[in-house]
Amino acid sequence: MRDASWTEGVLSTGPATISDPPSFIMPNQGLQGARGTNAGELALDISEDAPRNIYAMKEMWANEYGIQKAPGFDLMEKDDIDGREVYATTTADMPTGTSVLYVPQGLILSSDKAMEELRRSELYDIEQLLIASGLEESDLQQYYLMLKLLSEIQNGRESPWYSWLNSLPRYFSNAPAMTDYCLVCLPPLMRKIASEERTKQQQLCNMDALGEVPFLTESMKSHESYIKWAYQIVYTRAVPSEDGTNYMIIPLADYFNHGSEYQEITSSFDEQGNYMAYTSYDVPAGSPLRISYASGSNPSHLLARYGFLDEDCPATYCKLLPPTVNQDMLDLGYSYERMLFYKSGEVADEVWDIFLYDVLNNVNSNEQQQLMNAHRTGDYSTKLALHEKYYTETSTALLAHIDNFIEDIDTLLHKAETVGVNDPTNSPYIKYEHPRLPLIHRHNLFVRETFQAVRDLYTPGDMKWKQATRYTVQECDEVAMECAMAECVEDANGNWECEGGLGPNADGSERPYKTQQIIMQHSS
Repeated sequence: MRDASWTEGVLSTGPATISDPPSFIMPNQGLQGARGTNAGELALDISEDAPRNIYAMKEMWANEYGIQKAPGFDLMEKDDIDGREVYATTTADMPTGTSVLYVPQGLILSSDKAMEELRRSELYDIEQLLIASGLEESDLQQYYLMLKLLSEIQNGRESPWYSWLNSLPRYFSNAPAMTDYCLVCLPPLMRKIASEERTKQQQLCNMDALGEVPFLTESMKSHESYIKWAYQIVYTRAVPSEDGTNYMIIPLADYFNHGSEYQEITSSFDEQGNYMAYTSYDVPAGSPLRISYASGSNPSHLLARYGFLDEDCPATYCKLLPPTVNQDMLDLGYSYERMLFYKSGEVADEVWDIFLYDVLNNVNSNEQQQLMNAHRTGDYSTKLALHEKYYTETSTALLAHIDNFIEDIDTLLHKAETVGVNDPTNSPYIKYEHPRLPLIHRHNLFVRETFQAVRDLYTPGDMKWKQATRYTVQECDEVAMECAMAECVEDANGNWECEGGLGPNADGSERPYKTQQIIMQHSS
C-alpha cells in the first residue's frame, strides 16, 4: 500500500495510494510516568452510559496520527437491545483489492512492544504466579498489553492514544460482564466456556497480578473498574499474529466486525510493521467490513469472549461432554471446532465417529480397535462398514443425546422467561439486574433450533417430533393467587398432554378458577 519508516520520531512516507498524512510525533515508546496519577481523577470516563467520542477519533485523531482511510470508509453507530454498536462499513463501492485502511506501526499496541517496554525483574514473581495458576503464554502476552493500556489511561489526556481510548465501548455483554444468574441460564458447555473466561479475568485483574507492578499507582491498582475495562479491551479487540506469538490492537482496524461466512477484509503488514487492509472481493456500498475473529462454527465461544450472537454461524458444537477424552477420541476428531451440528440438520463425520467409538466400547472392543486402525490408516471402506453395521445403535445414542440436551435447554429457556426475558423493556429485573439475559436467551434458542433440525432429519418417520407441537404454558389460579409453568404437547389430532403446572388442590379436587396461557411454542 505504501512505504513508510520512522525517522527520529517523525513518519516519512513514500508514494501513498490514499492520501499523505501530516507529520506527527511518534507515540511514546517509553513509559512517561504517571501523570494525573489519581485514578479517581482520570480524564477517561468508562461508566457504562458514558458517551463515546467516535467522531473525534476517526476524523481528527486518526488524521493527525497518520492513519489513512479509503474514500467511503466510515464507522456506523447503531443502538440495539444489546447496547450501542459501532462498526466499520463502506459508503461507496469498493472493488476487489481496494486499499481500505493504513495504520502506522507506531500506533499499533502490541504485546511484543509492551513486554519490551514494561517487563522488568520486579514482575518475575507475578509472571510465575500467573503461569502457576494455569494461564498460558498467550494470556501472559495479553497481560502485558493490559498493563500498557492501564499506563496510558493513567497518562490521561497526555497519552497519544487518549482519543482512541475515549471512543471505545464501555458496555460489554460477554462472559466476564454476565451476572451469576446469567450463568445458570446457560447450557453446560457454554457455562463451562463462560466460567473459564470469568476465571481468566479474575486471575489477571486481582491484586496478586497487579499489586507489585511498579509503574502503576496504588490508586490505579485499587481501581477495579479501570482494570477490568482494560482487560475487556484487550480480550475483545486484540488479534494474534499469524504465528500466535504477538497480540496487537490496531486502532480503527479494531472496528472491523466479525464475519463467519464472509470477510470483506484481508489484512497484512509491510516490512516496517505498518498495517494494511484490502477488500477481499467486490464490496458494494452500504456493506459492513468484516474479518474473522475465531472459528465460525462455535457461536458459544464468540458469545463468551466477544459478547455477540453470530446467527450466520452455519453450525454449532454438538455439546457432547464425555467424562474423559482419550487419545483415540482426539485422533477421531473430538474438538469443539469439528464435532458439529449444522443448521441444515447434517452431522459432521467426527460426531458419528465418536458415537460409534462409544458404542463399540460397550459392545465389541475388538471392533473398536478395528475402527481406530482403519481411521489411522485411511481405510475408509472398513470404517463405512462399521458405521453401517451399527447405525441403529449410533443414531439411537445420537438422538438420546439430542433429546436430553433439548430437555435441558428448554428448562433454561423457561427459567429466563419467568423473569421477563421476552419483554426486556418493561421487565425491571432484566433492565436493571440482568440486561445480558436476552442475548443469552437468543443464543439458547439458536442452538436449540440447530439441534431440532438434526433431530428432525435423523428421527425415523413414525417418531418425528414435527408431528406434535410443544408449548410452555403458564397456569394460574386467580383465587389462590398461584401460578406455575407446565410443559405441554399437542399431537396431530389435537390432543393435549401436560407435565408440571399447578396440579389439583391440596385435597385432590380440581381447581375451578384455573386459567392457562401459552407462553412459547417450541417446535412444530
